Amino acid sequence: MNVPRETLARLDAFVALLKRWNHTLNLVSKADLAGDISERHIAQSLALLPHFPAGTDRFIDLGSGGGFPALPIAIVSDYHVDLVESDQRKAAFLQTALASLGLRGRVWAERIEASHVPPAQCVTARALAALPQLLGYANRLLQPGGIALFLKGERAEAEIEAARLHWQMQAELIESRPKGSRILKISRLEPADDPSR
Repeated sequence: MNVPRETLARLDAFVALLKRWNHTLNLVSKADLAGDISERHIAQSLALLPHFPAGTDRFIDLGSGGGFPALPIAIVSDYHVDLVESDQRKAAFLQTALASLGLRGRVWAERIEASHVPPAQCVTARALAALPQLLGYANRLLQPGGIALFLKGERAEAEIEAARLHWQMQAELIESRPKGSRILKISRLEPADDPSR
C-alpha cells in the first residue's frame, strides 16, 4: 500500500501516543512494544482495508482497546470510526487519539451488548472473543448486506465450525501477515434458527 508522507507521520504519532499511554494502561504487551509495532499491529490492521464494502464511509470497531485495527484504518482511509470500548481508561485513550490525530469518530464507552451505536456497513474486531460470541455482537450492529472483518489466528477454521451451530453465514478466510494471521470476512449473517427463513 502506497501511503502518503503525511499519513505515515500520523501513524507514527499514533504509535508514540500508544507507547506513552501504555506505561499506565495495558494497551499492548511489552513484547509487542519491544518488537516491530508497524509489522505486528499497523500492517495487520491495514490488511483489512481492501476488504471493506464499496462505498464505506463509516465503520464500527468492537472492543477497541489500544485502537487496533480501527485507528490505523481511520488514519489511512479517513472513514468515520465508532469505537466501542467498555473500559473507561481505554476509552479515554481512544478519545485522546481521535482528538490529537484529527480523526473522524466517536468513542462509545459502554458494553457492546448494550451499545447504542447505530448499525454500519462494516464491523471490525481483533482479539476480542471466540467467533460464536463475536457474531452475536456483530449481528445487531451490521446494516443489511454488511460485512464483518475479524483478525484471527490459526484456530480460525475451528471457530467457524463452532459458529455454524448457531449462525448462517458466508465465511471467507484470507491469509494475512504476520505469519499465522488471517482475516475472517463474514457476510450474509443471520441466526441459524431464524424462524423467518
